[in-house]
Amino acid sequence: MKQDKELQKFERRIKRIKERLSMIGEMRPGSLSTQYNVCGSPNCRCKDPVKPKKHGPYYQLSYVHRGKSTSQFIRKESLSATKRQVVEYKKFRRLVDEWVELALQHARLQLELERKKS
Repeated sequence: MKQDKELQKFERRIKRIKERLSMIGEMRPGSLSTQYNVCGSPNCRCKDPVKPKKHGPYYQLSYVHRGKSTSQFIRKESLSATKRQVVEYKKFRRLVDEWVELALQHARLQLELERKKS
């Protein structure tokens, strides 16, 4: 009986995860970084021997998808939307990982119950 309640607890938690997953907005994987660059022009401000001023900031999103590492520059006007998408993706991954963990625990408990019944 206790194990039946435990199974129901796992099922309720999985149901809540599914509900939260349905509320995930636009997402994309990765991490954002800020880049400053030095150009090739010898007389540029970025090469000043006393006070060099690098070009930038430039914003870069880096991620791995299907084993392929990708990097892309993000325009300043798209930066806040991209940050939100990265946060949503992290939320998505956390929920999916939690779901998988619960599903494994649920399956183990079901096997135990079946063994006891037979």
